[in-house]
Parts: sequence; C-alpha cells; structure tokens
Amino acid sequence: MASIKQFQVTFDCAEPERVARFWCEVLGYDVPPPPEGFAAWDDFDRSLPPERQGAAFFCHDPSGVGPRLFFQRVPEGKAVKNRLHLDVRVGTGLVGEERLAALEAECARLVALGAVRLRVLLADGYDESCIGMQDIEGNEFCLD
Repeated sequence: MASIKQFQVTFDCAEPERVARFWCEVLGYDVPPPPEGFAAWDDFDRSLPPERQGAAFFCHDPSGVGPRLFFQRVPEGKAVKNRLHLDVRVGTGLVGEERLAALEAECARLVALGAVRLRVLLADGYDESCIGMQDIEGNEFCLD
C-alpha cells in the first residue's frame, strides 16, 4: 500500500520574501513565527552568513491543508514558460457569466498586488473559463 506524501512547492526567484508575501496574499497563507530566540525574521536573516541572507523564505496554509510554499533565490531570471504552474481555484462550481465574474473580481484584486493578466480562456464545451496570469516575477498561474 502506497503512503500519502506531503510536499512543498518551491519557487525559484530573485526576491524570496517579496514573492512569498505576494503568494500569502493570493492564497491566504501565513508566514510562520521566526525560529526560537529571534523576535523577527529580519533578526534571523541577519544572523546568517552574508551569502545566505535573503536567500530563502517560506509560508504555509494556516489550516494545514495546503502545501508549504518555499521560495529560493537563484541567480538567473525566468527565461521560458513554466513546465508546472498553480491553478488558483476561485471559480469552483461556477459556470458561465457567474464564473467569469468571480474570475474577473479575483483577477482585479491580484493585479492590484502586482500580478499581470495574460489572457482569458473562455469555456469551450469541455473546459470552463479561466484567466492566465503571472506573479510579480513572471511565474505563470491560472485563475480557475
């Protein structure tokens, strides 16, 4: 019998804390408290060797249901389309104009946070409508 594994989703990025805080807003995630002995994450970060400062950040689902998100600094920028992306499920159970209205409302909220709207894919009789977007560093995701 196979066991169920927990997983985290890791993002390569230039500014880990900035991207993590964006995704906290998108998903309703939290940044956990800093390690014991540190009043704030900035204090912990300053305790690291200079080359590791600002190199990583993470956040988690406060309900414990969703995966942990980990953000790591990498030297190269994003160059091509993601091979994997997140579908942010805001229209589940909705169809037609009601679904599009929910997607558009969430899209407007995320654009105000710095996301970029790419395109609307309208329902085609097989798939429902969704909106393709990019986060603040250009990683693709869908409002679904």
